[in-house]
Amino acid sequence: MDKKGMIIIVAGILVTAACFLINIYLGGTALVILVAIVMSLFIMQDSSSIPEISARLSEDAKSLVLTNNGNADAVRIHVTLVPADKEFDVPVLGPDTSYEYSFGSMVDEAKAVITYTNKEGREFSGSFRLSALEKEYDPLKPAFPLFKWK
Repeated sequence: MDKKGMIIIVAGILVTAACFLINIYLGGTALVILVAIVMSLFIMQDSSSIPEISARLSEDAKSLVLTNNGNADAVRIHVTLVPADKEFDVPVLGPDTSYEYSFGSMVDEAKAVITYTNKEGREFSGSFRLSALEKEYDPLKPAFPLFKWK
């Protein structure tokens, strides 16, 4: 665990001990909060250093846009476009950055298969259906539209 996490845990133990001296119920409440914070810190360690690359077509359908939505650098990125029989590599794509690969002509439909690793060598992969005519996936669209959602 990193230095900040250890400082938070030690401070939580001291506050919990002080709360037990004041009142046993206050101490129990502080203990439950401390356990929840420690569990959150361990969960945060598991989710660190994970890149997440997504692919989509540009507005004019003449290029592929790769975006790293994760929290770590993606290295050794290999992209294969299935019906177009095109392959290319991107060396590094940092967090919250994009890379644009130009096709030269419009692409109606394609499928992008992407393989990449993080800096520790853990491999990831994904495939994305690309279409110039379909709407993009909206993660904020509700499953059950209420109040005249458009």
